[in-house]
Amino acid sequence: MTAAKKFATYADLEALPSHQVGEIVNGTLYASPRPAPPHARSASRLGSKLGRYFDDDDGVPGGWVLLYEPELHLGDDVVVPDFGGWRRERMPEMPVDKAYFTLAPDWVCEVLSPSTEPLDRGEKLAVYRDARVSHVWLVNPLVKTLEVLRFDGGTYRVLPVFSGDAKVRAEPFDAIELELAALWRR
Repeated sequence: MTAAKKFATYADLEALPSHQVGEIVNGTLYASPRPAPPHARSASRLGSKLGRYFDDDDGVPGGWVLLYEPELHLGDDVVVPDFGGWRRERMPEMPVDKAYFTLAPDWVCEVLSPSTEPLDRGEKLAVYRDARVSHVWLVNPLVKTLEVLRFDGGTYRVLPVFSGDAKVRAEPFDAIELELAALWRR
């Protein structure tokens, strides 16, 4: 006889040490260490580049709320992407009554590391699909790639995979040219 699986609770997540990022996906608690320097640097640079153009009150083209590591409660799952972005027309005001978001973002970005890549590409991508997140970016600072995925009729379609030091226009932020070399600089 097999014991019944114990589903993780929010209390399990809150009990994690502060140096870990916790997520609950399909009832399983995942704990990851804080990002390593290449991961943190790429994420910081990406946030700086996108925020300047898309999350500025008087910016052009503007129109986004971009957040670093938002806690998302999507159904029974609790996930923390490296970035989440909402079009302002869908979230005109940021909620202030909770420490998490129940409104699925329009865009998420996962900066991949060897320890989180299987979860990010697997179960978390399925959570984003089920929540109908329009675009997912997968950034890998170790191999210097940016994969762009677009939600397309129930699944994700892989758009271009950019690499190296390319200058790219990537959905949904294709109004600007993004220099990938800036993400990899140390």
